[in-house]
Amino acid sequence: MQANDVRVLKSAALPTLVVGAVAVIVAFLVAGGKGALGAVVGLALVAVFFSVSVVAVSYAARVSPQMMAISAMVSYLVKVVVIMAMLRAFGDTTAWNPKAFAWTVVVGTIVWTAGEVRAFIKTKMLYVDPEATVPGQEKKS
Repeated sequence: MQANDVRVLKSAALPTLVVGAVAVIVAFLVAGGKGALGAVVGLALVAVFFSVSVVAVSYAARVSPQMMAISAMVSYLVKVVVIMAMLRAFGDTTAWNPKAFAWTVVVGTIVWTAGEVRAFIKTKMLYVDPEATVPGQEKKS
């Protein structure tokens, strides 16, 4: 994992954990222990899914730019489908408060995504290699 990837992961994970802690407290105050448990499970789901995605894209970036793009799109699609399936599957659970779980997943996803966007905007990466040479042409000095 490159330094930029670690920076993106930290920039997204830390605000999500802070918002998740607030969600756990609010869920506990509103719905008791089951609300807090639902918020913790929702926060764990968001943290695991998005962390795995960052690692997968980071690994694919070492293979090729095309693999990185494919990995990003596939991991996003898988995350959306699995999160929707989890929200649907656990919508009627009695183990925890489903509303606290759902709201924590939604808010955690928004905060994580905003953290990633902010990190990418602040990262100063070259999109074009200024030292690249075109085959068949000599480099002009």
